[in-house]
Order: sequence, then C-alpha cells, then structure tokens
Amino acid sequence: MPLYKEQGVVLRAHKLGEADKIVTVMTQGSGKVRAVAKGIRKTHSRFGARLEPFTHVSLMVYRGRGALDTVSQAEIISPFMELRRDLGLFAAGETMLEATDKVAEEHERNVRLFMLLLTGLRALDTRPADPAAVAESFLLKLLSLSGFHPALTACAICGRPDATRFASGQGGAVCSDDADPDAGYASAEALGFLATLGSTGLLEAGDVEADTSTRRESRGLLFGFTEYHLERRMKSLPILARSLST
Repeated sequence: MPLYKEQGVVLRAHKLGEADKIVTVMTQGSGKVRAVAKGIRKTHSRFGARLEPFTHVSLMVYRGRGALDTVSQAEIISPFMELRRDLGLFAAGETMLEATDKVAEEHERNVRLFMLLLTGLRALDTRPADPAAVAESFLLKLLSLSGFHPALTACAICGRPDATRFASGQGGAVCSDDADPDAGYASAEALGFLATLGSTGLLEAGDVEADTSTRRESRGLLFGFTEYHLERRMKSLPILARSLST
C-alpha cells in the first residue's frame, strides 16, 4: 500500500472496535480522507490526543485498498485549544467542521475549501467578539465555493435592487413580483448584514455589528438557505443559534 504525507484538519472521529478510531480529515492535497488510527484508544497510544476534532495535523498515511486508509504517524501543527474552552467558539467551530464534512468529497483535492476551513479556525482561535458571525461568514463563503451564494443585494430573478422577500429555492432575495407564494419577508437590515458578512474576511467578521433583531432574522435566512442547498440537516446549527442567544 503506498504511503503518502499530508496536512489536514480533523473533522470528526468515532470508535472502531475496542482500541481503534476512524478519523475524518480535510487535507490540503487529497481532499477528505477517512482513515483508521489503530490503537489510539489505548493508554499508551503513540497518537495521544493528536487526532481530535479541530486539530491541524501533519500525517503519514497508508492508502487502503477499500474505503479506509490507515494513519501511521500524526504530529500536531496547531491544536486550536481556545475552541475547546468556550461554548461560543466551540459551536462556531463545530459548524465549520460539519459544513466542510458535508461539502467535501473523499480523495478529491479542494485546496480552497481546506484553506477556508483553516482560516476560519484561526479566526476563532483569536477569540473574536462574535464567534457566530465568523461561522456565518464562513458558511456564506463555503456556499460561494459550492456555487450556491445567495442573492442578497438584488432580486435573484430579475436583478431589481428592491428585493424584500427571500426564498431558498429561488436563490435568495427576490422582489415581490418574482417571489414564489412561500417566499418569506426579508428586511433590508438582515440582507445587508449577510451581504457584509459575505464580503468581509473571516479574521474581521467577528467585529461586524448588528442589533439583536437583525441577527436573529439573518441567522434564520442563512441557516434555512444553507440546509436547503446542502440538502442536509446540520446538527450544529441549533447549537450555534443557542450560543448566539446567550
């Protein structure tokens, strides 16, 4: 089995048998990789805590003949410890990990997605004023990478600037003439806040301010749009919403 070297961010890990774990890693050069870390749950494992979610690691991996590779060596590049100490930071980081996991394809190189995730985690590690805003900015950028960026400044159908409705199935903001019957109301403040988050760098997104009502409305629009276009429920979004309310 060929051996390859990679760096990546651990997205998740779950138990396998009595002593092993399967880890899912978003790597820079090989896309999403699922690999077995043998003996990791033993007291004297050579891996220790190096393959926990959020950790940025350097790996040596044997490519498997089936669906799973095998980790032979792991070294920590950055542990992102701040994300494990604060609920708001953890919720925002977990949203990034889950969204990346749902979008990334196994063994399909996606350097832009890897760098987006790494930048997002680095932004959270600085303890921004509003971690949820960083996660929401990350979601907007991830949607753009996936070809699903929502229309926010003009109608997704005709391009008119006076869009006051929002429909995930129509691509985001729409004007009253083009809106489907189930399109909901969207305020200019909420759309403007999302547009600002989408255009602001992840390291600065945590400083973008809005009142509570605008934050609540924009969150609902973005979360619904994200799940609609990813075609999956995201378990982390309710946790992120609760962290925003505290």
